[in-house]
This record gives sequence, C-alpha cells and structure tokens, in this order.
Amino acid sequence: MTKALPALNIVEREKKATMKAMTPREIVEKLDQHIIGQGDAKRAVAIALRNRWRRQNVPKDLGEEISPKNIIMIGPTGVGKTEIARRLAKLDNSPFLKIEASKFTEVGYVGRDVESMIRDLVELAINMAKAEEQESVGAKAATLAEEALLDVLLPPKPVERTVGQMLDEEKEFDTDEEDLLKQQDTTREKLRRLLHEGKLDGRYVEIEVSEQRSGPMIEIFSTSGIEDMGMNIKELFGNMFPPKKKKNRVMVPEALDILAQEQAQRLVDMEKVTKTAISRVEQSGIIFLDEIDKIVGSDSPHGPDVSREGVQRDLLPIVEGSTVNTRHGMLKTDHILFIAAGAFSATKPSDLIPELQGRFPIRVELDSLGKEEFIRILTEPHNALIKQYIEMLATEGLTVTFTTEAIAEIAEVATIVNERTENIGARRLYTIMETLLEDISFDAPDMSEKNVVIDAQQVQEKLGDIIEDEDLSRYIL
Repeated sequence: MTKALPALNIVEREKKATMKAMTPREIVEKLDQHIIGQGDAKRAVAIALRNRWRRQNVPKDLGEEISPKNIIMIGPTGVGKTEIARRLAKLDNSPFLKIEASKFTEVGYVGRDVESMIRDLVELAINMAKAEEQESVGAKAATLAEEALLDVLLPPKPVERTVGQMLDEEKEFDTDEEDLLKQQDTTREKLRRLLHEGKLDGRYVEIEVSEQRSGPMIEIFSTSGIEDMGMNIKELFGNMFPPKKKKNRVMVPEALDILAQEQAQRLVDMEKVTKTAISRVEQSGIIFLDEIDKIVGSDSPHGPDVSREGVQRDLLPIVEGSTVNTRHGMLKTDHILFIAAGAFSATKPSDLIPELQGRFPIRVELDSLGKEEFIRILTEPHNALIKQYIEMLATEGLTVTFTTEAIAEIAEVATIVNERTENIGARRLYTIMETLLEDISFDAPDMSEKNVVIDAQQVQEKLGDIIEDEDLSRYIL
C-alpha cells in the first residue's frame, strides 16, 4: 500500500494544477505586466499553454495522441522573446530550461549532445519537486530539529528518546518507561520554554553535521551522455566514500536552521520526488531553444556543417517525441513544449530542414521596439528599469525622481543609438541608464543632497556628446 501513495499524490497534484489553469486572456494579461507589446507572440504562447490543459482533460487515449504545437519566434535581439518564454513557465510553475542551440554539436563530435538538455530539464524538475517536498515537511523537520537541539543542550537519559528513536515509528515504550520519562522531563521542558522565548539565542552549541565529499577529479573522454556519466561517477564514489560527520560550533538560531535542513533532507521521499519530477517534465516541461537561426546550414559545397544541419537532424527526434535515458529513468519527450527563437537576419525559417520546420507549426514575428515602446518599458512593468534604479538608490538614502521629459529623452536616445549602430532592442536601455547615472551611483553614499531630480536637460548634457559621436557610441552605448 505504501508504494502506491507517491503515484497517487502525483495524480492529485496534477489534477489540482489543471483545475487552476488560466484562460488565454488571463495569461496575456499576466504577461502584459512584465512585457510591453508583442501581442501576437503572447497570444500564441497563451494558446499553447491552454492547449496543454485541454489535452490533459480529454480522454486519456486521445490525449496521448495530441502533440504540442511548438512555436518559432522571429525577431531581433532585445524585443522580449526570452522574457515571454520565461514568464510563461513561471505562470504555469512548469520545469523550464533556456538553452542556446549553437552549443550543440552533431553526435560523434566533441561538444554537448542534444539529449543533454532533457537531462538538464529533469535535474531542474527534481530540484523543484524536492524543494516543495522539503517545504511540506518543514513543520515536522522544525519539531525534530528542536528535539535534536534539546538533546545537545541536555543529553537524554537512557530512558529518553533521541531524534532517531522518534523517527522509528516501530519503537514502543512500556507504561513504566513513559511515566519515568514524564517525571524526568521537567528540565527539558524548561529549556524548551527558554528556547521559544529566545533566551538561548546568544548561546553557542556544538552540533554534528554531514560533511559534503567532493570525491576525486576524473577526466572523462566521451561524446555521448557525458553529463549523465559524470553524475553516475559522482554517485559511485559517494557510495564508496560515505559522508563524514564534522562538529561545528554555532549559535542556537543557526544550529536550529542547520538541524532543520538536515531533518528535512531525511524526511523527503526521493522516490516520490523523482516520480513527480519525471511526470512534470513529460506533461508540462518547456524548453526554450534560443539562437535557432545559428544552426541553419550554410551554402558550402562541402556538405552539411556538423554544428548546423547535423544538430538539426539530432534535434528532430527529440522534438518529434522520443525516449531519452536519464540517470533518474527513461523520459518521453512527446508532450514537452519547445519554443524556438532567432533573429533570422541572414537566414529564414524555411532554411531549416523540412522535417524540423514541420515540428514548429506556429511562427510568430516580433516587432522591433521604438521610442513609444521604450517609454512604456521604462515605466509600466512591475520590474521597470526606472523603478529598479529608484529603489536601489533609495538604499543609500537618495530620493531620485525622473521627469516625464527625461524619460522621453532617454527613450529617444535609445532609439537613435539603435538606428545608428547595432539594434539590440530594449537592452540598449541598460547601457544608457548606467551611463546616465554613473556619477550619482558612485557618489551616492557621500552625497549631502538627498533629493535628486533627473530632467531632460541633464540627460542631454550627459548623453548628447556620445550620440553625436557615432564611433564613441559604439563602444560606450
């Protein structure tokens, strides 16, 4: 019976997740809070996410046949392609991996093989599920940590229970032992009360903690599954050299945190965590393949480039749906959502091999950003750049205010520099803001005047010469 519980919990969690699924309109509204413009791309990813929920709610035999509608985003750098995919994963709490397609090489050549991204995604999902499980057992872990700390402060008498005995549910005590324990527990309860009242916070205690062993350094010459092989060797040496205990002298609050973490680690059922993670990756994993235009084959007469068309051929079975071997078990990629992105300035999506084009049926073109979009990016999102700088300088006691004209001037400068040099989209705002506020950021701790107003004239004075000198702007902005 106990073996079936983890699987049941996974099913219950997945049902809860589908019940909370957002409508496409709600998804777009959430994305609007962080990303300016790009309505077509937002609609495309919102529909893709909702289709995942629809697939999970159709009859199971039909749901297995419905494949995700993968997306290619086409647009210059800095227009929000990566941010859309990242925010989408956060909304759904899905395992999400961003990776550059140009890092992969064809099988048989030195470099990363395409299956490594699936293994990376599984590791991320394992960490997510493990963190959730540790949080769910946090209360019990805190109780056990408190008992362990009391064991250190007041070593238990022979009839008292240690933490290890408390974890052993099969251990039973007869009535005489229980009565004796209650009689001798007065001092322990006094210490517990002092601990709760914080009167022991200034006291040092010596606790035993597990020491992490790194193991010997080994070089592996392999072209397939090198990351997975490295993990297996780490586990092998971990079993050969079990972790040692070391004594640390720390204050009581820190000791409680350390002991709570150790107890949480012990309470987590890793088999359950692994099943949950594998299920999440298979059903709701998202992989963002950036720079996919860099693996488009060249027109060279010498055959396909191993770092381009060869990678496309290796990528095809993963995107189509195949079974990948990971150190946590076999994983099917049939229902993982792939979102690809690229500038496609020198190439076009139709230059990809036909089979791969067919696996990305939805293509969305993102718009370049201009002055109006830059003004909105600077002010509207929750994490707007202006807000970030105001809050950072507030830590120095400065009250920084940007006038409406100053913000418009910053956006104008960004637009001009993007037109005259390389168009890097909204990323240009970061370089301009750093240059504009460089002196204030440096002098902030020593400034006597704590109210600073940035107006359009200051922006022109600081950035005017750089705009006029195109050669200089290439290096500074």
